[in-house]
Amino acid sequence: MSLLLIVSVIWALSFGLTAEVSDLGAPFVTAARTVLAALVFLPFLDVKGMPARRLLAFAGIGALQFGLMYLLYIASYRWLRPSEVALFTIFTPLFVTLVSDLLEGRMSWLFLLTAGLAVLGTGICVWSGLGRGGMLRGFLLMQAANLCFALGQVLYRRAVPASGKRDRDLMGLLYLGASVVAVAMAAPSVPWAKVLGMNLRQMGVLVYLGVVASGLGFFLFNAGARRTDIGTLAIFNNMKIPLAILASGLVFREAVDWPRLAAGGAVIACALGLNGITGARS
Repeated sequence: MSLLLIVSVIWALSFGLTAEVSDLGAPFVTAARTVLAALVFLPFLDVKGMPARRLLAFAGIGALQFGLMYLLYIASYRWLRPSEVALFTIFTPLFVTLVSDLLEGRMSWLFLLTAGLAVLGTGICVWSGLGRGGMLRGFLLMQAANLCFALGQVLYRRAVPASGKRDRDLMGLLYLGASVVAVAMAAPSVPWAKVLGMNLRQMGVLVYLGVVASGLGFFLFNAGARRTDIGTLAIFNNMKIPLAILASGLVFREAVDWPRLAAGGAVIACALGLNGITGARS
């Protein structure tokens, strides 16, 4: 669970940073992030003895969880503010729980309840009666991104034990799969004038997002995902949102509705507590 918490803190700082480079286009930013992440983990790649079918399966998981997810996620910034993008990730826990149960051929109402509590708590933290033209399109893009991310988590969690490999042995393969999708989508539409005109801050943001938020972040998150139960994993998919609000107030000195944050945080804590009391399911 500690790994998931560390990643939640890293990702809590990423929403605003992503907005700073979103005008470079979702395909280019996605390609840059996934290629940088792949470069970090390719030196650790160890797929010796793995059959081609399994290699393609892990590359496909990466293409779905990182590549396609990022394309949809970054595209949503065209219609949504960073805070709204964060808000619309609140449904990911429900997708994680539902996907896991569907793949296992059963329905766990208890874990669905804890995921629902996580969604409710996060919604309390950030909801402020949002409503604006184009929001529906952004909302649908975010839900498609959430589904890709949830499905990738669950598939990775199920596939790793049979591979006999460590997380660091496989992450380069996942990022290669993501990079193939991202580069193929970016190649025809790179806004070269904007890319060549990037300032040093934008370059730094891209490096941070690729190496730290994507590379290190997804490695730790997937490693944590297969070391905890589905209920806790679902809840931690939303932990970054109240943490992002907390960082806004304490680090960046932005105005924060502290009572709302406290109320939402209490509900998320209840979800974690309920999940722990009722017992974990692997």
